[in-house]
Amino acid sequence: MILNRAFFAQDTNTVSIHLIGKLLCFHNFQGIITETESYIGADDPACHAAKGMTKRTKVMFGSAGFSYVYFIYGRYYCLNIVTEALNFPAATLIRGIQLIHPPYTYLDGPGKLCQFLGINVAHNAINVTESNALYIKDIGCALAYTSTPRIGISKGLDKMWRYVVTDKSCITAILPKIADIASLE
Repeated sequence: MILNRAFFAQDTNTVSIHLIGKLLCFHNFQGIITETESYIGADDPACHAAKGMTKRTKVMFGSAGFSYVYFIYGRYYCLNIVTEALNFPAATLIRGIQLIHPPYTYLDGPGKLCQFLGINVAHNAINVTESNALYIKDIGCALAYTSTPRIGISKGLDKMWRYVVTDKSCITAILPKIADIASLE
């Protein structure tokens, strides 16, 4: 089942936690989400929208369930999904996935993930609740995770808003079953 707008309109940390184990689908690629990170509003100094709406952050002030893709370090793109209520800028960064088809590639890091999949600014502001090219499915995969401080930022390091699967080896064992489930839906 493709996740709907109500799923993304929740508290950002709730969305970040519940995205662990969901299936990210982008064109011919499918991968289990293994790591996420929350960025929440004007009071979060690490959130791109902390200083208000700009051309770049406008999508974050819109409806939940839209992609927010940006370019960093002059080299990488990052994929986020907008969360919470209209006009409240928040998003979940997709930091890692385990591809479900051979060679079962583990993509750790948002830049590596987007580079491998071919996600770029052309994929910004896509409604992931209605798109056939970029969407997220619930396939009933529950994975244990831990919460840590966010990484790759210089502000807001006190927030324990990074969520990462604690045992990635358990995913490898269930990949063939997940691939079968995903192909049936």
